[in-house]
Amino acid sequence: MCDDLTAADADSQLSRRDFAVGATGIAIMALLPQAANAMAVVEQDVLITTPDGKADAYFVHPAKGKHPAVLIWPDIQGLRPAFRQMAKRLAESGYAVLCVNPYYRQAKSPVVAPGESFQDPPVRARLLPLAIALTPATNVSDANAFVQFLDAQPAVNRKRKIGAMGYCMGGPMVMRTAAAVPNRIGAAASFHGGGLATDKPESPHLLIPKMKAGFLIAVAQNDDERFPQEKETLRTSFAAAKLPAEIEVYQGALHGWCPPDSRVYNKEQAERAWGRLLALLGQRL
Repeated sequence: MCDDLTAADADSQLSRRDFAVGATGIAIMALLPQAANAMAVVEQDVLITTPDGKADAYFVHPAKGKHPAVLIWPDIQGLRPAFRQMAKRLAESGYAVLCVNPYYRQAKSPVVAPGESFQDPPVRARLLPLAIALTPATNVSDANAFVQFLDAQPAVNRKRKIGAMGYCMGGPMVMRTAAAVPNRIGAAASFHGGGLATDKPESPHLLIPKMKAGFLIAVAQNDDERFPQEKETLRTSFAAAKLPAEIEVYQGALHGWCPPDSRVYNKEQAERAWGRLLALLGQRL
């Protein structure tokens, strides 16, 4: 998960290569490729009732028909234009996509301004308390509410399973979602997720026996260097539960490499991870 060491890794990598920034040092969000045979979509901001209030979220789906649903848990910087761009791209491939603001109890989205980054100490100081306030219990209650919302939408095909995907701190949230509503979650993906398998009693990997989803675990190289045993623990746990899981370290990719507004965005590896996501969703949903 994002922390001071993650930020230091990113700063070190950036200091060793050229990085396209504006005159003020603000990173420019990359433009993602359009989905092949992109469908026309409908976009809307929604409020979802949860046990703790109203969660703001972005819901986007093909303009016609019913489609499998996908829930996106964003990274520590929360729901923002980059994640709206990714959600829309996925919807153009034929999915009804909900990207949520996990911080709705404390703040509406977005919680970062364009160009702000977790690598900036003031931004980090603002984001970490928001992230720390979230717990396994809030993740589970939110997951149930978000799945119920999706199942109530006319654009969602309830005869098909739901996908869940998460980035950074969203990785553990995906695993808790898959365990909380196993009969609905058929595919789950974590991109540079942190803390998926730890020695703590609430470690997400301990929930694997409750899950029924197929998994994609895309690991950043520097995360693997810090926690090399995590992927092996995950492989063993998924195998014991007889669940299919593609677990891969993406060489040269730093923690945070997937969102197009990240200062460590790695287009080649992000596109490869996106391709593996589409393959998983196509197989499992």
